[in-house]
Amino acid sequence: MPSNKSVSDAPITQFINCRILRDNELQREDLWVREGRILDPEKLFFDEQGYADKRVDCEGSIIAPGFIDVQINGGYGIDFSQASEDVSDGVSFVAKKILEHGVTSFCPTLVTSPPEVYHKVLPQVKVHDGGPHGAGVLGFHLEGPFISAEKKGAHPEKYLRTFKSGGLEDLMEVYGSLDDVAIVTLAPELPGSQSVVRELSQRGITVSLGHSAADLSQAEEAVQHGATFITHLFNAMLPFHHRDPGIVGLLTSDRIPAGRTVYYGMIADGIHTNPAALRIAHRAHPSGLVLVTDAITAMGLPPGRHTLGQQVIEIQGLHAYVAGTKTLSGSIATMDMCVRHFKQASGCSVQEALEAASLHPAQLLGISHKKGKLDYGSDADLVLLDEGLNVKATYISGEEVWRKGQ
Repeated sequence: MPSNKSVSDAPITQFINCRILRDNELQREDLWVREGRILDPEKLFFDEQGYADKRVDCEGSIIAPGFIDVQINGGYGIDFSQASEDVSDGVSFVAKKILEHGVTSFCPTLVTSPPEVYHKVLPQVKVHDGGPHGAGVLGFHLEGPFISAEKKGAHPEKYLRTFKSGGLEDLMEVYGSLDDVAIVTLAPELPGSQSVVRELSQRGITVSLGHSAADLSQAEEAVQHGATFITHLFNAMLPFHHRDPGIVGLLTSDRIPAGRTVYYGMIADGIHTNPAALRIAHRAHPSGLVLVTDAITAMGLPPGRHTLGQQVIEIQGLHAYVAGTKTLSGSIATMDMCVRHFKQASGCSVQEALEAASLHPAQLLGISHKKGKLDYGSDADLVLLDEGLNVKATYISGEEVWRKGQ
């Protein structure tokens, strides 16, 4: 029997009887994994003369890259914007629960809060890999407080901030630190914002435009300075107008720097965006669509009153409102629900629906060399799905971390 030990002593897992999402196609082939990474079987056979130590029969499942949620405020009774002593425990609890929705990594999101909340919460959670303990943390998404009062949505106005001292000092004063921060959502029309966009981009932090009354030229200027994302398109921004399409106009702007893609988040829960608007966005700019849940504390909980940062939220059916109003405040959707709804509402292919939850968020965060794809050498973060795109099992680094019915 040939040996696997020429390169590594680690066991090799072969996933059989599956269709793999690779190069925008569902391909009928096996998937080979060793030491948490996807192997090139040709090299394994011919260079190492290796073989599988373990076979996983996928029973005809689709294998897609693990889902990546870049905007999730909490869930299952946990609110990431609450400054408790055990924030990391709360993040870990949600990280474990979202495995059943196919999410293998995520950005815990903080809504507009007073500085003391950021100073207490941010140091408690570090970027780390996922595993049996839960989905990996890719860094925080800080949504606010540098946003428009006019388009604040569910964000409490008294904590909103402007760039008084012209940029980075304001960020540091509010957040305390930018360590372990992946995304900052801000309104590009705020005076001084462009230098902030530039500074954050240079530090490798994704700048997202949102909760904003910006016109198209202000949005284009922010993109030219380095912004690459739009927070929940259509929500908390000026509505599309044919003479000035606002931030929405970035989807077809001809002033985007060459080689740059502007991505945009969509809450495909059937509530935040009419299916026709979802179709318009997808048809205008399919390669930029990133599915986000924008899930709040109440995801996974029964109807009633819950919190989102400093606000009280009321759940009525599938709607989450600021208590006593009809202002939507995040969703109670799960990522697999969003994938299914997006496919059904947009009429897109299975591949497109899955890539909007995996490849596109990985590209947005600049991590598609290791996540969001099933290429050789990529992390073996996998989700197994049936034909209806229901999650059957979730794997991180090639290890099963959740399976339906177990």
